[in-house]
Amino acid sequence: MLYKTHKITLDPTFKQRRWFSQQCGYARLAHNKALSDFKMCLKENNFQSWRTLNNNFNKTKKEHDWTVSQDQRSALYAIKNLGQGIANWVSTRAKFPKFKGRGSRQSYTTDEQSVRVEGKKIKLPKIGWVKMFQALRFVGKIINVTISRTAHRWFVSITVQTEDTEVVDNSTHPVIGIDVGINTLATLSNGTQYDNPRPLKRFERKLKREQRKFSKKVIKSKNWFKQKLKVERMHYRIACIRNDAHHKATTDIVNNAYAIGIETLKVTHMLKNNKLAKALSDSGLGGFLTKLKTKAEARGIPVTEADVFFASSKTCSRCGHKKKELSLSERTYHCSLCQYQGDRDVNAAINLRNLAVG
Repeated sequence: MLYKTHKITLDPTFKQRRWFSQQCGYARLAHNKALSDFKMCLKENNFQSWRTLNNNFNKTKKEHDWTVSQDQRSALYAIKNLGQGIANWVSTRAKFPKFKGRGSRQSYTTDEQSVRVEGKKIKLPKIGWVKMFQALRFVGKIINVTISRTAHRWFVSITVQTEDTEVVDNSTHPVIGIDVGINTLATLSNGTQYDNPRPLKRFERKLKREQRKFSKKVIKSKNWFKQKLKVERMHYRIACIRNDAHHKATTDIVNNAYAIGIETLKVTHMLKNNKLAKALSDSGLGGFLTKLKTKAEARGIPVTEADVFFASSKTCSRCGHKKKELSLSERTYHCSLCQYQGDRDVNAAINLRNLAVG
């Protein structure tokens, strides 16, 4: 059995938008109250489970009459997620959980047993039917339903337990090596290139102007919230352009590959270069490779990652000679031994393909 998640944009009414905001606030209240209780008990060396924290919250929430009309599952799952965060902290997999403010990501999880999906609409507890822009892509038992907001858009993420029925015959497809970059998003070993839209560079002047206006508003005034929404929408548009290019490129690659060879990128180390940090962040190379590996795994395509210190760009793809130095300005690779000459990125992609072939 496989678990697949489909994130769909909602088309709610004004009343439904207010309801979603209330549930996000209710989940945030439950998280902060439970975290406060946990920290107080931790000082007394009394480690409490998430169930105990939830029982304590259920006792205190009765002091507020408005909590009766809310979706109680949103508070339950918020405290349950906090318990998972505490468990990650205990096992040193993550830092200690923090309190959530109104400016943090707005989301809440509801009861999946009460959710029904019919075509382009979904029925949620206590609010009823909500329109969606798409129909659910997967068929199976619904495991998890999360409502979230990004800028002016509301989304529903539906996790479905489904069988792996996708059988793809890719035996006739070639092995492909992929070299990622800034000017060109991806260069394949067969010479195919995918353009990098660089959306942040495209909207940088307009974004600076809107952020400058936002900095001059009175904090938490009506105009402050209006300008804040404008900045959020612009960031959302930039992210959508980047993700669209990534998804189109990765889908086209996995549809025409038998095996894939890629390089291993340490993005956090690469961002220490002040001259390339903004361009690297704008390209989102780490997210591109993550999408590629996820889609390849779903289709059963093996992905070979080169070693961190594998010099794919400095090595000649014909004779294997390795150059000592190769500057970024040299876009054409020239081998001094076998006199091979070709595009720098294609040469690196061929080396990655040879690595995948073995």
